[in-house]
Amino acid sequence: MNWLDAVKWDANGLVPAIAQEVGSNDVLMFAFMNRAALAKTVELGEAVYFSRSRGRLWHKGEESGHIQKVHELRLDCDNDVVLMKVEQLGHEPGIACHTGRHSCFFQLLKDGVWTPIEPVLKDPETIYR
Repeated sequence: MNWLDAVKWDANGLVPAIAQEVGSNDVLMFAFMNRAALAKTVELGEAVYFSRSRGRLWHKGEESGHIQKVHELRLDCDNDVVLMKVEQLGHEPGIACHTGRHSCFFQLLKDGVWTPIEPVLKDPETIYR
């Protein structure tokens, strides 16, 4: 059996993928992968996702330069979620979010309000030209 066949793809042929930073264990982002994206991720050793909005494969960092080097791939107990242990490259400290922040999970619910708790490390206008 091909290792890709073990993954439980949803009705659209996608699987949720979580990028977690090696070392800090910060959850950097969540996206989806299709079979081709997961295969390309293994081939390159860098995160490749399926962009639902673009309708195509998206090599993380293709525009921003903020590439995710994959150190480990894990599959959850139900075989329907991929966890990638990654090293976020391209800026120090690493920027994973299109908002210019380290993590996409930068908003904390506090007193009924979503409050940004992580700083913008680089203006997104300078990242995406």
